[in-house]
Amino acid sequence: MDTLKHTPLTTIHEELGAKMAPFAGYLMPISYAGIRDEHEAVRNGVGVFDVTHMGEFIVKGREALDLVQAVTSNDASKLEIGQAQYSCLPNLDGGIVDDLLVYRLAEDMCAEGEQAFLLVVNASNLAKDWAWINKYNHYDTRVIDISEETGLIAVQGPKATAVLQQLTEVDLSAINYYHFTKGRMAGIDNVLISATGYTGSGGFELYADNEHLPALWEAVFKAGKSVDIQPAGLGARDTLRLEMGFCLYGNDIHDTTSPLEAGLGWITKLKKGTFNGCDWLARQKEEGLTRKLVGFKLLDRRVPRHDYLIESPEGEEIGIVTSGTQSPSLDVPIGMGYVTLPFTAKGSKIMIVAGSKRLEAEVCGLPFYQKA
Repeated sequence: MDTLKHTPLTTIHEELGAKMAPFAGYLMPISYAGIRDEHEAVRNGVGVFDVTHMGEFIVKGREALDLVQAVTSNDASKLEIGQAQYSCLPNLDGGIVDDLLVYRLAEDMCAEGEQAFLLVVNASNLAKDWAWINKYNHYDTRVIDISEETGLIAVQGPKATAVLQQLTEVDLSAINYYHFTKGRMAGIDNVLISATGYTGSGGFELYADNEHLPALWEAVFKAGKSVDIQPAGLGARDTLRLEMGFCLYGNDIHDTTSPLEAGLGWITKLKKGTFNGCDWLARQKEEGLTRKLVGFKLLDRRVPRHDYLIESPEGEEIGIVTSGTQSPSLDVPIGMGYVTLPFTAKGSKIMIVAGSKRLEAEVCGLPFYQKA
């Protein structure tokens, strides 16, 4: 018996000939025309992802900010209405429960004196995140799970703005990166239009009620027909994010990796006040890191894989690969992994252990891909 969840777009994906596979409890499209073609469509034109599997929680109440501040690492007090930020949910031992987006919502949906935030979490962590956040909700605020009724598509690429502008009177060019608004899109009211994404090629993420998602998808593709808009699956989503050095939960970050080790010190605001894990992280920062997440390029043609060991040129074990792929944009194998100091320095020579072979690689800066 099929226990996988379906998004409102599953039938459309199947009609488009998508290769479907289980992911985070959902039946999701992995690719359509092929990962490389979809990757290049996003880098050079426009591609559309169904990411309805993501989880969404509303935090709403008089002490909504207090709860968000207590469970997240970034400083949500800096958010103005219409702004979003990348953050993480630290555990008490310096690890990461999940990474997420935090949106500061308009207060017209609140009673007097209340604030509201939208937390967007990873699908695979939805139940864990829900339990974790509610465990620390000692405040005058409510946490509401709207995941089941919320659809999400990501329209990404340099031509995304021109395509979507045909469908709305909202001035999309006025929405700065990590800002958002609500407006009418393709005749659908109250679409949350967010200038965010996981590709590094610009574009928007569109949140709408599930019932409207098929019509929104069809309207976007009709508007983009003249620029050869393409559907894109989770395969291209992974190659695009890895070229940007964006972390994937479960690979590059998890319950035993600290945000400081993962290069996420910029979302870890130790001076904002007390939050989960802050003492542990402050101590780690003071004592100094012993390992860091780095990017590397292989000088071989083989692709590094998750959990491959990393050694020094002399054969000492110094780390582990967390993500790897053949970069479609650069046409070289790239990867990320944790290595011990001093091998975290740019230009350091490292060896990736692939079975009986040791593949030469060089530590490099992130992101791998730079816009021309």
